Amino acid sequence: MTLTLTVPPRTNGDRLTGLPVAVIGAGPVGLAAAAHLLERGLPVVVYEAGPAVGTSVRAWGHTRLFSPWQYVIDPAAQRLLEATGWEAPRASSLPTGHDLVDTYLVPLAATPQLAPVIQYGTRVEAVSRQGMDRTRSTGRADTPFLLRLHTADGTHDVTARAVVDTSGTYTSPNPLTAAGLAPASDLGDRVVHALPDVLGTDRARFAGKRVLVVGAGHSAANTLIKLASLAKTAPGTDVLWAVRNAGTARLGTDAADGLAARGQLGSTVHGLVESGQVQQIASYEIDDVRPDGDQVTVTGRRAGETFAVTVDVIVNATGFRPGLDMLREVRLGLDDIVEAPRALAPLIDPNLHSCGSVPPHGVAELAHPEPNFFIAGMKSYGRAPTFLLLTGYEQVRSIAADLAGDHAAARLVELVLPETGVCSTDIGGSSSCCTTPAAAATPNAADTACCAAPEPTPAADSGSCCAN
Repeated sequence: MTLTLTVPPRTNGDRLTGLPVAVIGAGPVGLAAAAHLLERGLPVVVYEAGPAVGTSVRAWGHTRLFSPWQYVIDPAAQRLLEATGWEAPRASSLPTGHDLVDTYLVPLAATPQLAPVIQYGTRVEAVSRQGMDRTRSTGRADTPFLLRLHTADGTHDVTARAVVDTSGTYTSPNPLTAAGLAPASDLGDRVVHALPDVLGTDRARFAGKRVLVVGAGHSAANTLIKLASLAKTAPGTDVLWAVRNAGTARLGTDAADGLAARGQLGSTVHGLVESGQVQQIASYEIDDVRPDGDQVTVTGRRAGETFAVTVDVIVNATGFRPGLDMLREVRLGLDDIVEAPRALAPLIDPNLHSCGSVPPHGVAELAHPEPNFFIAGMKSYGRAPTFLLLTGYEQVRSIAADLAGDHAAARLVELVLPETGVCSTDIGGSSSCCTTPAAAATPNAADTACCAAPEPTPAADSGSCCAN
């Protein structure tokens, strides 16, 4: 027996009048959402769990983006900034994550329009409807959303007319095991998050150690390049690279790419493997990871045969997945495989699409059975690896137009993305995303996980995943 719950058409009932649109997350896409909503004359409030804007971006702030400044600034956000006398950085220069925060996000959050509406240190623990769990349908569209917030002062509830979740995926990494489950044991600090600052603040953690990087995407590549560089000055540093598949489609050695730094990434990493600076363990399906004294032992199957390796530290660069616990009382329409909105999922399935072949999409593809609830930015892509920041900007522009009643503008989505040889992968591969400019005119960069490049060197090494 199949039970189908129907939802009345969207309306603007009296109970919603005067309530703000709640935006979850003050990263690049979250602030862009707020800018577009304010430009449409809609009241908005932004809830940010961290103490400042771009908390997750700061975590990988040492990493340099592939995309130049001209591709990482949202148009509505730029209009707010320029009204304060702000001048955009040189269009062709490549910002680091710290540059993105300090030069763009911090001044944006300080504009007279946005400063009063951002609440820091405020974690959204749950989203529901006022007086309604997910099973009740009558009058649902006219009932305010209820957000349970946790702050230093305790927990309290607030209401909103609509919710845009741009909280990203950076704090929800995929587990190390091929089965998608967390290792059975507590590994403590033996496992570190993607994009550690190998050559900077985290140097002591890796110098002279046997390090295993797990993952086949850009964050893994970035870390491998930096570890190889560290090994030249720190004797005893041994670099291993585990990938689940036989190859690394997103890191091809001859990938055509509109961004030179990213295009060279595959060649650089494969050169490290060929020279012996990085030992690649391909076709390795990890079953478990357990403490082994001060080290960890990784067990699994390599090309079907039992295989184990013992290392000092593991870098988990297996990608990300959306955190959905806070949305249990919201009616979500998610694809069974990639956990993206059902209408969006076939457009971004990495089995079929590269970064450049994802069709334009907006409010129509992002809609859920829950009226006026949207997931935007990297989180909207679920477990798919090819998210582009410009995609997020267009998503929130479309959402803002729809919430303002301009349905024609909401559905007129325009986004030209480049074909690239580095982003296609099979669905079983590790997640990543790409920061890529449009073929001729569309700006771009990553939100919760983006293609990035480390500090430039004469060898022009590059690559990585970053997130907000």
